[in-house]
Amino acid sequence: MCPTGLHVNRNLAAQSAEIRPAFDVIDADRDGRISRDDLRSFFSRFPAASDDVIAAMISAADADRNGFVEFEEFESVLPAAAAGGMMDEAFRMMDRDGDGRVGFEDLKAYLSWAGMPTDDEDVREMIRSGGCDEASGVGFDDLLRILAVDSGKSGW
Repeated sequence: MCPTGLHVNRNLAAQSAEIRPAFDVIDADRDGRISRDDLRSFFSRFPAASDDVIAAMISAADADRNGFVEFEEFESVLPAAAAGGMMDEAFRMMDRDGDGRVGFEDLKAYLSWAGMPTDDEDVREMIRSGGCDEASGVGFDDLLRILAVDSGKSGW
């Protein structure tokens, strides 16, 4: 407990940093909240994600019952370990050839599919922000760095 009466939990701050990239990947329209459409887009490759399943996901996390899942709600229902698993899945979706690297074309195609079309220079800049180059692409840890760096930028 600090003198102001507020308790600062450093583990919660670390957990938020681990979960934010997962939230940002699901928030396809980048409006700061997860909607049913965002979940449909994210789970479109999984036939088990019916409208009923998606509605149940929203309902389970939507504490204020506004029909959306804001980051704080997402964070309260998703442990950090699950966020890592979700990010693994997102990475596998981007890595179309399964080589463990997301190349320029993979990343550009995924961003377009997720409703975030970008020009070639933006994709190159994202790859560079992960500490990589266009020829080698990005690995999983590089992708997490990209999302951490770019999550505050509009349009990505």
